[in-house]
Amino acid sequence: MSTPALLVIDMQNAIDDPVWGRRGQPHVEDRIALLLEAWRARRLPVVHIRHDSTSATSPYRPGTPGNDFKEIVAPIPGEAVIDKRTNSAFIGTDLVDVLDELQIRQLIVTGVLLENSVEATVRMAGNLGFEVIIPDDAVASVDRTDRNGRHWTAEDVHALTLAILEGEYAQISTTQTVIEALP
Repeated sequence: MSTPALLVIDMQNAIDDPVWGRRGQPHVEDRIALLLEAWRARRLPVVHIRHDSTSATSPYRPGTPGNDFKEIVAPIPGEAVIDKRTNSAFIGTDLVDVLDELQIRQLIVTGVLLENSVEATVRMAGNLGFEVIIPDDAVASVDRTDRNGRHWTAEDVHALTLAILEGEYAQISTTQTVIEALP
């Protein structure tokens, strides 16, 4: 296993805003905190992605409390923070340069929302040649209603998104398995 970097995507207070509806996977923050603890104990690279929405009504807008990182998974000094304005952490950012400088080829991707920013980032990472692992218990989804009015639970959205990403774009694992495989 090459040196893995932990990506923590959009784990900001904004994810708790009611605008998103019901979120599944209620233990995501705890699982990411476990991964952060393991990475920090081994002095492995951690990259936090902060969404700086350009929408005037977004809870992720800079200058609002929603833009702040959730305390349990907040960066500590020395950890990279990449600000993004789109759903992919690679678009309009220096993420590739940061990973190249750290000589990273393997990414453990966590955060929210799986079917949005996590998925966009994972797809781009796969296309750029990174090996990507998603701990299924360290990413979260929300309930969705499709254009035909069908309601999809967060659990269904989560399962389907992981199924779509598995193989071509990422390996799907668990927090515990990822930690046990660390160097």
